[in-house]
Amino acid sequence: MSAGGIPDKVLRNGDLIIKLEEIAKDTALLNGVLMRTKDTPNSPEVVNYAPFTLFPSPVPRALFQQALAVQTHFNRLVDRISQNPSFLEEALASTIKVDDFTARLFKIYRQVLQEPQSQSIVLGLNRSDYMLDQSEDGNVSLKQIEINTIAASFGGLSSRTPDVHRHILRVANRMDELKQILDNNPAAGLAKGLAKAWELYGSEKAVVMFLVEDIQRNIYDHRFVENELWKRNIPVIRRQFDEVYKTGSLDENKRLFVDGQEVAIVYFRNGYMPNNYSSEQSWEARLMIERSLAVKCPNISTHLAGTKKIQQELARPGVLERFFPDEPETVAQIRDTFAGLYTLDLGDDGDRAVALALANPDLYVLKPQREGGGNNIYGAEIRQVLEGMKDSSERTAYILMDKIKPRPVHNYLLREGTPLRLSTCLSELGVFGAYVRKGTDMVLNECVGHLLRTKSSEHADGGVAAGVAVLDNPLLV
Repeated sequence: MSAGGIPDKVLRNGDLIIKLEEIAKDTALLNGVLMRTKDTPNSPEVVNYAPFTLFPSPVPRALFQQALAVQTHFNRLVDRISQNPSFLEEALASTIKVDDFTARLFKIYRQVLQEPQSQSIVLGLNRSDYMLDQSEDGNVSLKQIEINTIAASFGGLSSRTPDVHRHILRVANRMDELKQILDNNPAAGLAKGLAKAWELYGSEKAVVMFLVEDIQRNIYDHRFVENELWKRNIPVIRRQFDEVYKTGSLDENKRLFVDGQEVAIVYFRNGYMPNNYSSEQSWEARLMIERSLAVKCPNISTHLAGTKKIQQELARPGVLERFFPDEPETVAQIRDTFAGLYTLDLGDDGDRAVALALANPDLYVLKPQREGGGNNIYGAEIRQVLEGMKDSSERTAYILMDKIKPRPVHNYLLREGTPLRLSTCLSELGVFGAYVRKGTDMVLNECVGHLLRTKSSEHADGGVAAGVAVLDNPLLV
Protein backbone atom coordinates (compact mmCIF):
# COMPACT_ATOMS: atom_id res chain seq x y z
CA MET A 1 0.00 0.00 0.00
CA SER A 2 1.54 3.26 -1.10
CA ALA A 3 1.48 6.71 0.49
CA GLY A 4 2.41 5.68 4.00
CA GLY A 5 -0.05 2.81 4.54
CA ILE A 6 0.51 -0.86 5.35
CA PRO A 7 3.77 -1.99 3.70
CA ASP A 8 3.60 -4.11 0.56
CA LYS A 9 5.48 -6.99 2.20
CA VAL A 10 2.66 -7.31 4.77
CA LEU A 11 -0.06 -7.08 2.14
CA ARG A 12 1.59 -9.87 0.13
CA ASN A 13 2.30 -12.20 3.06
CA GLY A 14 -0.15 -14.94 2.06
CA ASP A 15 0.01 -16.96 5.31
CA LEU A 16 -0.59 -13.86 7.40
CA ILE A 17 -3.50 -12.70 5.22
CA ILE A 18 -5.28 -16.08 5.47
CA LYS A 19 -4.91 -15.97 9.26
CA LEU A 20 -6.10 -12.36 9.47
CA GLU A 21 -9.14 -12.94 7.26
CA GLU A 22 -10.84 -15.28 9.73
CA ILE A 23 -9.87 -13.18 12.74
CA ALA A 24 -11.09 -9.99 11.04
CA LYS A 25 -14.52 -11.44 10.23
CA ASP A 26 -14.96 -12.75 13.77
CA THR A 27 -13.83 -9.41 15.20
CA ALA A 28 -16.36 -7.53 13.05
CA LEU A 29 -19.13 -9.81 14.33
CA LEU A 30 -17.94 -9.39 17.92
CA ASN A 31 -18.02 -5.61 17.56
CA GLY A 32 -21.46 -5.40 15.96
CA VAL A 33 -20.32 -4.43 12.45
CA LEU A 34 -23.39 -6.22 11.12
CA MET A 35 -25.92 -6.29 8.32
CA ARG A 36 -28.85 -8.58 7.69
CA THR A 37 -28.54 -10.82 4.65
CA LYS A 38 -29.92 -10.15 1.18
CA ASP A 39 -32.03 -13.29 1.39
CA THR A 40 -33.62 -12.38 4.74
CA PRO A 41 -33.31 -8.57 5.00
CA ASN A 42 -36.09 -8.23 7.57
CA SER A 43 -35.13 -11.12 9.84
CA PRO A 44 -32.91 -10.73 12.91
CA GLU A 45 -32.33 -14.51 12.83
CA VAL A 46 -29.69 -14.34 10.07
CA VAL A 47 -26.95 -11.69 10.10
CA ASN A 48 -23.45 -11.36 8.71
CA TYR A 49 -20.59 -8.92 8.99
CA ALA A 50 -21.00 -5.70 7.02
CA PRO A 51 -18.40 -5.63 4.22
CA PHE A 52 -15.13 -3.98 5.29
CA THR A 53 -11.44 -3.69 4.46
CA LEU A 54 -8.90 -6.00 6.02
CA PHE A 55 -6.58 -3.06 6.80
CA PRO A 56 -7.24 0.64 7.40
CA SER A 57 -6.44 2.82 4.37
CA PRO A 58 -4.01 5.75 4.40
CA VAL A 59 -5.41 9.29 4.50
CA PRO A 60 -3.15 12.36 4.81
CA ARG A 61 -3.63 13.77 8.30
CA ALA A 62 -3.71 17.42 7.14
CA LEU A 63 -6.51 16.77 4.62
CA PHE A 64 -8.44 14.72 7.17
CA GLN A 65 -8.22 17.59 9.67
CA GLN A 66 -9.28 20.04 6.93
CA ALA A 67 -12.44 18.00 6.29
CA LEU A 68 -13.31 17.95 10.00
CA ALA A 69 -12.59 21.67 10.45
CA VAL A 70 -14.87 22.83 7.63
CA GLN A 71 -17.86 20.72 8.71
CA THR A 72 -19.42 23.25 11.07
CA HIS A 73 -19.30 25.80 8.24
CA PHE A 74 -21.14 23.37 5.97
CA ASN A 75 -23.70 22.87 8.74
CA ARG A 76 -24.35 26.60 8.82
CA LEU A 77 -24.39 26.83 5.03
CA VAL A 78 -27.05 24.11 4.67
CA ASP A 79 -29.12 25.75 7.39
CA ARG A 80 -28.92 29.19 5.76
CA ILE A 81 -29.85 27.78 2.34
CA SER A 82 -32.88 26.10 3.91
CA GLN A 83 -34.07 29.47 5.21
CA ASN A 84 -33.77 31.22 1.85
CA PRO A 85 -36.89 30.55 -0.28
CA SER A 86 -35.86 32.90 -3.08
CA PHE A 87 -32.52 31.11 -3.52
CA LEU A 88 -34.13 27.66 -3.50
CA GLU A 89 -36.80 28.80 -5.97
CA GLU A 90 -34.27 30.40 -8.28
CA ALA A 91 -31.70 27.59 -8.10
CA LEU A 92 -34.17 24.75 -8.63
CA ALA A 93 -36.43 26.46 -11.20
CA SER A 94 -35.01 24.57 -14.19
CA THR A 95 -34.64 21.26 -12.33
CA ILE A 96 -38.24 20.97 -11.19
CA LYS A 97 -39.44 21.36 -14.77
CA VAL A 98 -37.77 18.12 -15.82
CA ASP A 99 -37.15 16.08 -12.65
CA ASP A 100 -40.43 14.70 -11.32
CA PHE A 101 -39.05 13.63 -7.95
CA THR A 102 -37.51 17.01 -7.10
CA ALA A 103 -40.71 18.65 -8.39
CA ARG A 104 -42.84 16.60 -5.96
CA LEU A 105 -40.60 17.58 -3.07
CA PHE A 106 -40.72 21.22 -4.14
CA LYS A 107 -44.51 21.15 -4.34
CA ILE A 108 -44.62 20.07 -0.69
CA TYR A 109 -42.10 22.79 0.17
CA ARG A 110 -44.25 25.48 -1.46
CA GLN A 111 -47.37 24.25 0.30
CA VAL A 112 -45.72 24.20 3.72
CA LEU A 113 -44.21 27.62 3.09
CA GLN A 114 -47.68 29.12 2.67
CA GLU A 115 -48.80 27.91 6.09
CA PRO A 116 -47.87 29.52 9.42
CA GLN A 117 -44.53 28.11 10.60
CA SER A 118 -45.47 26.50 13.90
CA GLN A 119 -42.13 24.81 14.67
CA SER A 120 -39.05 26.96 15.31
CA ILE A 121 -36.72 24.01 16.06
CA VAL A 122 -34.56 22.82 13.16
CA LEU A 123 -32.40 19.69 13.35
CA GLY A 124 -29.79 18.79 10.74
CA LEU A 125 -27.77 15.57 10.65
CA ASN A 126 -25.70 15.56 7.50
CA ARG A 127 -22.62 14.01 5.95
CA SER A 128 -20.21 15.75 3.61
CA ASP A 129 -18.34 13.35 1.31
CA TYR A 130 -14.89 13.93 -0.15
CA MET A 131 -12.26 12.28 -2.30
CA LEU A 132 -8.57 13.13 -2.44
CA ASP A 133 -7.71 14.57 -5.84
CA GLN A 134 -4.18 14.10 -7.16
CA SER A 135 -3.08 16.74 -9.66
CA GLU A 136 -0.58 16.31 -12.50
CA ASP A 137 2.24 17.64 -10.28
CA GLY A 138 1.49 15.07 -7.56
CA ASN A 139 -0.17 17.45 -5.09
CA VAL A 140 -3.19 15.98 -3.29
CA SER A 141 -6.20 18.10 -2.29
CA LEU A 142 -9.55 17.54 -0.60
CA LYS A 143 -12.53 17.77 -3.00
CA GLN A 144 -16.18 17.51 -2.01
CA ILE A 145 -18.25 14.94 -3.88
CA GLU A 146 -21.60 15.84 -2.32
CA ILE A 147 -23.34 16.71 0.91
CA ASN A 148 -26.07 14.37 2.17
CA THR A 149 -28.79 16.18 4.11
CA ILE A 150 -31.21 13.24 4.40
CA ALA A 151 -30.69 9.70 5.71
CA ALA A 152 -26.89 10.06 5.92
CA SER A 153 -25.93 6.49 6.79
CA PHE A 154 -23.20 4.47 8.50
CA GLY A 155 -22.75 6.72 11.52
CA GLY A 156 -23.63 3.66 13.61
CA LEU A 157 -21.40 1.01 12.07
CA SER A 158 -18.47 3.40 11.61
CA SER A 159 -18.53 3.91 15.39
CA ARG A 160 -17.49 0.26 15.75
CA THR A 161 -14.90 -0.17 13.00
CA PRO A 162 -11.88 1.46 14.77
CA ASP A 163 -11.72 -1.39 17.29
CA VAL A 164 -11.91 -3.96 14.49
CA HIS A 165 -8.93 -2.52 12.64
CA ARG A 166 -6.95 -1.97 15.82
CA HIS A 167 -7.30 -5.64 16.66
CA ILE A 168 -6.22 -6.68 13.17
CA LEU A 169 -3.13 -4.45 13.45
CA ARG A 170 -2.24 -5.99 16.82
CA VAL A 171 -2.49 -9.53 15.46
CA ALA A 172 -0.42 -8.47 12.43
CA ASN A 173 2.19 -7.02 14.85
CA ARG A 174 1.74 -3.52 13.43
CA MET A 175 1.76 -1.78 16.83
CA ASP A 176 3.15 1.50 15.50
CA GLU A 177 0.07 2.06 13.34
CA LEU A 178 -2.41 1.79 16.23
CA LYS A 179 -2.04 5.44 17.13
CA GLN A 180 -2.83 6.41 13.53
CA ILE A 181 -6.47 5.26 13.95
CA LEU A 182 -8.58 7.81 15.80
CA ASP A 183 -11.51 7.10 18.09
CA ASN A 184 -14.75 7.71 16.21
CA ASN A 185 -18.31 7.70 17.51
CA PRO A 186 -20.75 9.37 15.09
CA ALA A 187 -23.60 7.36 16.63
CA ALA A 188 -23.25 9.27 19.89
CA GLY A 189 -22.87 12.60 18.07
CA LEU A 190 -25.93 12.08 15.88
CA ALA A 191 -27.90 11.01 18.96
CA LYS A 192 -26.73 14.16 20.75
CA GLY A 193 -28.37 16.27 18.03
CA LEU A 194 -31.58 14.23 18.19
CA ALA A 195 -31.59 14.44 22.00
CA LYS A 196 -31.12 18.21 22.01
CA ALA A 197 -34.01 18.71 19.59
CA TRP A 198 -36.20 16.30 21.61
CA GLU A 199 -35.38 18.21 24.80
CA LEU A 200 -36.31 21.52 23.14
CA TYR A 201 -39.58 20.04 21.88
CA GLY A 202 -40.47 19.79 25.55
CA SER A 203 -42.63 16.69 26.00
CA GLU A 204 -41.15 13.76 27.93
CA LYS A 205 -43.73 11.31 26.59
CA ALA A 206 -43.21 12.27 22.94
CA VAL A 207 -41.20 9.83 20.85
CA VAL A 208 -38.46 10.02 18.25
CA MET A 209 -39.77 8.27 15.13
CA PHE A 210 -37.24 6.69 12.76
CA LEU A 211 -38.92 6.72 9.35
CA VAL A 212 -37.57 3.58 7.73
CA GLU A 213 -37.63 1.57 4.51
CA ASP A 214 -39.40 -1.74 4.11
CA ILE A 215 -36.05 -3.46 3.44
CA GLN A 216 -34.12 -3.44 6.73
CA ARG A 217 -30.66 -4.85 5.87
CA ASN A 218 -28.87 -1.89 7.43
CA ILE A 219 -30.92 -1.86 10.64
CA TYR A 220 -27.90 -2.21 12.95
CA ASP A 221 -26.54 1.08 11.69
CA HIS A 222 -29.82 2.61 12.91
CA ARG A 223 -29.80 0.66 16.17
CA PHE A 224 -26.53 2.15 17.40
CA VAL A 225 -28.04 5.65 17.16
CA GLU A 226 -31.36 4.43 18.52
CA ASN A 227 -29.72 2.79 21.54
CA GLU A 228 -27.86 6.01 22.34
CA LEU A 229 -31.28 7.67 22.64
CA TRP A 230 -32.70 4.92 24.85
CA LYS A 231 -29.67 5.39 27.15
CA ARG A 232 -30.94 8.94 27.63
CA ASN A 233 -34.47 7.60 28.34
CA ILE A 234 -35.73 9.02 25.04
CA PRO A 235 -38.37 6.68 23.57
CA VAL A 236 -37.93 5.58 19.95
CA ILE A 237 -40.35 4.00 17.48
CA ARG A 238 -39.73 2.78 13.91
CA ARG A 239 -42.38 3.28 11.24
CA GLN A 240 -42.72 3.18 7.45
CA PHE A 241 -44.57 5.68 5.26
CA ASP A 242 -47.67 3.50 4.88
CA GLU A 243 -47.91 3.05 8.67
CA VAL A 244 -47.71 6.82 9.16
CA TYR A 245 -50.45 7.27 6.54
CA LYS A 246 -52.73 4.69 8.20
CA THR A 247 -52.27 5.62 11.86
CA GLY A 248 -50.98 9.20 11.71
CA SER A 249 -52.94 12.38 12.40
CA LEU A 250 -52.51 16.02 13.35
CA ASP A 251 -54.40 17.60 16.23
CA GLU A 252 -55.65 21.19 16.31
CA ASN A 253 -52.14 22.38 17.24
CA LYS A 254 -50.57 20.34 14.40
CA ARG A 255 -48.96 17.94 16.84
CA LEU A 256 -48.23 14.68 15.01
CA PHE A 257 -49.60 11.45 16.46
CA VAL A 258 -48.72 8.00 15.11
CA ASP A 259 -50.41 4.97 16.67
CA GLY A 260 -51.67 7.34 19.37
CA GLN A 261 -48.15 8.44 20.36
CA GLU A 262 -47.05 12.05 20.06
CA VAL A 263 -44.02 12.38 17.78
CA ALA A 264 -41.40 14.96 18.79
CA ILE A 265 -38.94 14.18 15.97
CA VAL A 266 -39.22 12.43 12.62
CA TYR A 267 -35.76 11.14 11.72
CA PHE A 268 -35.75 10.28 8.02
CA ARG A 269 -33.81 7.13 7.19
CA ASN A 270 -36.04 6.85 4.13
CA GLY A 271 -37.59 9.19 1.57
CA TYR A 272 -34.47 10.14 -0.39
CA MET A 273 -35.19 8.23 -3.63
CA PRO A 274 -38.28 8.05 -5.90
CA ASN A 275 -38.81 4.35 -5.20
CA ASN A 276 -39.08 5.13 -1.47
CA TYR A 277 -42.52 6.56 -2.31
CA SER A 278 -44.35 3.39 -3.34
CA SER A 279 -47.77 5.05 -3.62
CA GLU A 280 -49.62 8.34 -3.33
CA GLN A 281 -50.14 7.43 0.32
CA SER A 282 -46.39 7.76 0.86
CA TRP A 283 -46.47 11.29 -0.53
CA GLU A 284 -49.50 12.15 1.62
CA ALA A 285 -47.67 10.85 4.69
CA ARG A 286 -44.66 13.02 3.81
CA LEU A 287 -46.90 16.07 3.49
CA MET A 288 -48.57 15.36 6.83
CA ILE A 289 -45.16 15.07 8.51
CA GLU A 290 -43.96 18.33 6.93
CA ARG A 291 -47.11 20.21 8.01
CA SER A 292 -46.82 18.94 11.58
CA LEU A 293 -45.29 20.44 14.71
CA ALA A 294 -42.80 17.55 14.91
CA VAL A 295 -39.16 18.44 14.35
CA LYS A 296 -38.17 17.03 10.97
CA CYS A 297 -34.67 15.69 10.34
CA PRO A 298 -34.43 16.99 7.70
CA ASN A 299 -37.32 19.33 7.03
CA ILE A 300 -38.29 19.65 3.39
CA SER A 301 -36.22 22.77 2.73
CA THR A 302 -33.10 21.15 4.19
CA HIS A 303 -33.75 18.08 2.04
CA LEU A 304 -33.83 20.32 -1.03
CA ALA A 305 -30.66 22.11 0.11
CA GLY A 306 -28.81 18.82 -0.41
CA THR A 307 -29.67 18.43 -4.10
CA LYS A 308 -26.89 18.30 -6.69
CA LYS A 309 -28.26 21.41 -8.40
CA ILE A 310 -27.81 23.43 -5.21
CA GLN A 311 -24.25 22.09 -4.93
CA GLN A 312 -23.53 23.32 -8.45
CA GLU A 313 -25.12 26.74 -7.83
CA LEU A 314 -22.97 27.25 -4.75
CA ALA A 315 -19.86 26.89 -6.89
CA ARG A 316 -20.82 29.93 -8.98
CA PRO A 317 -18.76 33.08 -8.26
CA GLY A 318 -20.27 35.23 -5.53
CA VAL A 319 -22.92 32.75 -4.34
CA LEU A 320 -21.22 31.64 -1.11
CA GLU A 321 -20.75 35.31 -0.25
CA ARG A 322 -24.55 35.71 -0.18
CA PHE A 323 -24.67 33.29 2.77
CA PHE A 324 -21.53 34.51 4.55
CA PRO A 325 -21.36 38.23 3.65
CA ASP A 326 -18.97 39.12 6.48
CA GLU A 327 -16.92 35.92 6.66
CA PRO A 328 -14.35 35.79 3.85
CA GLU A 329 -12.31 33.14 5.69
CA THR A 330 -15.36 30.85 5.95
CA VAL A 331 -16.08 31.32 2.24
CA ALA A 332 -12.46 30.50 1.41
CA GLN A 333 -12.45 27.35 3.53
CA ILE A 334 -15.65 26.05 1.94
CA ARG A 335 -14.67 27.00 -1.61
CA ASP A 336 -11.30 25.30 -1.21
CA THR A 337 -13.13 21.93 -1.10
CA PHE A 338 -15.16 22.49 -4.28
CA ALA A 339 -14.42 20.55 -7.43
CA GLY A 340 -15.31 22.07 -10.81
CA LEU A 341 -19.11 22.10 -11.14
CA TYR A 342 -21.01 23.14 -14.26
CA THR A 343 -24.63 23.93 -15.07
CA LEU A 344 -26.44 22.10 -17.86
CA ASP A 345 -29.26 24.65 -17.97
CA LEU A 346 -30.30 25.79 -21.44
CA GLY A 347 -28.18 28.76 -22.52
CA ASP A 348 -24.56 29.61 -23.24
CA ASP A 349 -23.11 28.28 -19.96
CA GLY A 350 -24.93 24.98 -20.31
CA ASP A 351 -23.97 24.67 -23.98
CA ARG A 352 -20.31 25.16 -23.08
CA ALA A 353 -20.54 22.45 -20.40
CA VAL A 354 -22.17 20.02 -22.82
CA ALA A 355 -19.41 20.69 -25.37
CA LEU A 356 -16.71 20.07 -22.74
CA ALA A 357 -18.27 16.77 -21.70
CA LEU A 358 -18.78 15.55 -25.28
CA ALA A 359 -15.19 16.40 -26.18
CA ASN A 360 -13.58 14.75 -23.13
CA PRO A 361 -16.14 12.57 -21.30
CA ASP A 362 -13.46 10.82 -19.21
CA LEU A 363 -12.71 14.10 -17.43
CA TYR A 364 -16.24 14.50 -16.01
CA VAL A 365 -19.07 12.91 -14.04
CA LEU A 366 -22.71 13.43 -15.00
CA LYS A 367 -24.81 13.57 -11.82
CA PRO A 368 -28.62 13.39 -11.53
CA GLN A 369 -30.56 14.75 -8.53
CA ARG A 370 -30.41 11.46 -6.64
CA GLU A 371 -29.07 10.08 -3.37
CA GLY A 372 -28.20 6.53 -2.45
CA GLY A 373 -25.24 5.75 -4.71
CA GLY A 374 -25.04 4.10 -8.09
CA ASN A 375 -26.75 6.90 -10.03
CA ASN A 376 -23.83 8.76 -11.61
CA ILE A 377 -22.79 8.46 -15.27
CA TYR A 378 -19.17 8.10 -16.41
CA GLY A 379 -16.96 7.84 -19.49
CA ALA A 380 -18.41 6.90 -22.85
CA GLU A 381 -21.89 6.68 -21.33
CA ILE A 382 -21.78 10.44 -20.69
CA ARG A 383 -21.43 11.02 -24.42
CA GLN A 384 -24.25 8.59 -25.15
CA VAL A 385 -26.64 10.21 -22.64
CA LEU A 386 -25.79 13.81 -23.54
CA GLU A 387 -26.03 13.21 -27.31
CA GLY A 388 -29.61 12.13 -26.76
CA MET A 389 -30.62 15.27 -24.87
CA LYS A 390 -28.03 17.97 -25.62
CA ASP A 391 -30.63 20.33 -27.17
CA SER A 392 -33.43 19.37 -24.77
CA SER A 393 -34.47 20.73 -21.38
CA GLU A 394 -34.05 17.13 -20.16
CA ARG A 395 -30.39 17.90 -19.60
CA THR A 396 -31.25 20.32 -16.79
CA ALA A 397 -32.08 17.33 -14.57
CA TYR A 398 -28.29 16.80 -14.32
CA ILE A 399 -25.15 18.69 -13.35
CA LEU A 400 -21.62 18.16 -14.66
CA MET A 401 -18.67 17.78 -12.30
CA ASP A 402 -14.93 17.39 -12.79
CA LYS A 403 -13.91 13.79 -12.25
CA ILE A 404 -11.73 13.41 -9.17
CA LYS A 405 -8.49 11.49 -9.70
CA PRO A 406 -7.66 9.89 -6.36
CA ARG A 407 -4.39 8.09 -5.69
CA PRO A 408 -5.13 4.34 -5.60
CA VAL A 409 -3.96 2.12 -2.73
CA HIS A 410 -3.92 -1.65 -2.22
CA ASN A 411 -6.16 -3.46 0.26
CA TYR A 412 -8.33 -6.53 0.72
CA LEU A 413 -12.12 -6.13 0.59
CA LEU A 414 -13.92 -8.56 2.88
CA ARG A 415 -17.35 -9.34 1.48
CA GLU A 416 -19.49 -12.45 1.90
CA GLY A 417 -19.13 -14.89 -0.99
CA THR A 418 -16.20 -13.01 -2.58
CA PRO A 419 -12.77 -14.67 -2.78
CA LEU A 420 -10.08 -12.69 -0.98
CA ARG A 421 -7.69 -10.92 -3.32
CA LEU A 422 -5.47 -7.87 -3.20
CA SER A 423 -7.39 -5.07 -4.91
CA THR A 424 -6.47 -1.66 -6.23
CA CYS A 425 -8.79 0.61 -4.26
CA LEU A 426 -10.15 4.13 -4.03
CA SER A 427 -11.53 5.68 -0.85
CA GLU A 428 -14.14 8.31 -0.01
CA LEU A 429 -14.10 10.22 3.27
CA GLY A 430 -17.39 11.26 4.86
CA VAL A 431 -17.68 13.76 7.73
CA PHE A 432 -20.79 13.86 9.91
CA GLY A 433 -22.28 17.12 11.12
CA ALA A 434 -25.06 17.81 13.63
CA TYR A 435 -26.77 21.11 14.30
CA VAL A 436 -29.85 22.32 16.13
CA ARG A 437 -31.33 25.78 15.70
CA LYS A 438 -34.20 27.26 17.69
CA GLY A 439 -35.53 30.39 16.06
CA THR A 440 -32.44 32.44 15.25
CA ASP A 441 -30.23 30.77 17.88
CA MET A 442 -27.86 27.98 16.80
CA VAL A 443 -27.85 25.95 20.01
CA LEU A 444 -25.68 23.10 18.69
CA ASN A 445 -23.24 22.99 15.77
CA GLU A 446 -20.65 20.21 15.76
CA CYS A 447 -18.60 17.87 13.63
CA VAL A 448 -19.52 14.51 15.19
CA GLY A 449 -17.36 11.94 13.43
CA HIS A 450 -16.22 10.43 10.17
CA LEU A 451 -16.66 7.52 7.80
CA LEU A 452 -14.27 6.00 5.28
CA ARG A 453 -15.61 3.85 2.46
CA THR A 454 -13.38 2.02 0.02
CA LYS A 455 -14.09 0.24 -3.25
CA SER A 456 -12.21 -1.49 -6.01
CA SER A 457 -11.02 0.96 -8.66
CA GLU A 458 -12.92 -1.08 -11.29
CA HIS A 459 -16.19 0.32 -9.90
CA ALA A 460 -16.90 3.91 -10.90
CA ASP A 461 -19.87 4.49 -8.59
CA GLY A 462 -21.77 3.06 -5.66
CA GLY A 463 -21.71 2.95 -1.87
CA VAL A 464 -21.81 0.27 0.85
CA ALA A 465 -25.60 -0.09 0.79
CA ALA A 466 -25.44 -0.38 -3.00
CA GLY A 467 -23.08 -3.36 -2.60
CA VAL A 468 -19.97 -1.76 -4.13
CA ALA A 469 -17.98 0.03 -1.39
CA VAL A 470 -17.00 -1.42 1.99
CA LEU A 471 -16.43 0.14 5.41
CA ASP A 472 -12.94 1.29 6.25
CA ASN A 473 -10.95 3.48 8.65
CA PRO A 474 -8.51 6.30 7.95
CA LEU A 475 -4.93 5.42 8.81
CA LEU A 476 -3.63 8.92 9.29
CA VAL A 477 -0.27 9.49 7.61
